[in-house]
Amino acid sequence: MGTRPRLRCFLWVLLLAWPLVRAQEKVSIPPRPKASTKQSELKQRESTFKLDVNMVLLSVSVVTPMGQQVTGLEKENFRIIEDKDEQKIAHFGSEDAPLSMGIIFDASGSMGHKLSKSRQAVSQFFKTANPQDEFFLIQFNDRPELVMDFTSSLEEIQNRLTFTQAKGRTALLDAIYQGLSVMKRGKNPKKSLLIISDGGDNSSRYTEREVKNLVKEADVQIYAIGIFEPISARGRTSEELNGPNLLSEVAEQTGGRQFPVENLNELPDIAAQIGIVLRNQYVLGYIPSNLNKDGKWRRITVKLNQPKGMPPLRVFSKHGYYAPAQ
Repeated sequence: MGTRPRLRCFLWVLLLAWPLVRAQEKVSIPPRPKASTKQSELKQRESTFKLDVNMVLLSVSVVTPMGQQVTGLEKENFRIIEDKDEQKIAHFGSEDAPLSMGIIFDASGSMGHKLSKSRQAVSQFFKTANPQDEFFLIQFNDRPELVMDFTSSLEEIQNRLTFTQAKGRTALLDAIYQGLSVMKRGKNPKKSLLIISDGGDNSSRYTEREVKNLVKEADVQIYAIGIFEPISARGRTSEELNGPNLLSEVAEQTGGRQFPVENLNELPDIAAQIGIVLRNQYVLGYIPSNLNKDGKWRRITVKLNQPKGMPPLRVFSKHGYYAPAQ
């Protein structure tokens, strides 16, 4: 066969095969769902962010007026203000990162009939855990006690709670202080405390101011379930009346939230809701325009460019950080 017939034959085969080649290209390129894309981008950039010591990372939750978690927002929906200066968002992601978590469990005398549902709340919260997570347990009444140091055995923590008895007063502030101290040994970058308590403090050595200052320094999100009697209930002490405000101020300073409860049957569901919140947060990172190493407090405000067609949304993020000192 001559050169030209061979060439014509080759071109004819190529022409027939071209639609098949194009079809195979479409099949071999998978669809690009947003979640997968974000996760791959996060993994590709992770090493860069770990090396950049100047980057500030924020875990951010967005909720509706009804308290429902909002997912699916994009980088363009967020703005970050440090002090009075708007910052450029250098990192945006929403992956479920491994968690170092402390359970701060109230075992004071007033918790008597509330212990059973509180144990169920911890059990329900653990159902949202990942294999890479680690947990510790602090119980408190007159003083806090580290009942279980960091472990991946959720069953062991639940077994320890089985033997909890309600007695004594309420050293809530001391328990938070100890929880933040233990958290320094946590192996995961993402750290959080879950407080389950029914009242304000009436037995701590540390003051409210000291604990709030420590909370500002620690990069630990705090969530709280406050089991409160109605305001109209008789016999409530001034400390118990201040309990909701205390837990709200401590939690929201860190980007967390307090969930008040009056109906004990709601405890397990609220604990599960907190677990879902922790698993569906946005991670925003920026390199501050102010790089002075003066050790001063830098206030952070995360604002939202309101998505069209949605009710007014609320953003939860830590309120600031201390700049490094030379």
